[in-house]
Amino acid sequence: MLRTERGISRRELADALGVHYQTVGYLERGEYNPSLELAMRIAEFFEVPVEVVFSLRPFKRIGEQDSVA
Repeated sequence: MLRTERGISRRELADALGVHYQTVGYLERGEYNPSLELAMRIAEFFEVPVEVVFSLRPFKRIGEQDSVA
């Protein structure tokens, strides 16, 4: 989400991180868990805390609302 919001292509992000552009796709689809080093580089690239980019709980999809109990 951060990447697309900021108008950065997968290839641009991959080049900045020193990884293959397909790795960015795998990360975005949740098919690959990055090393701690890569997670920190991604957070640093976007200038946000690592928790903004990665979480142990799945992120809500855009438009999802909290259910009311």
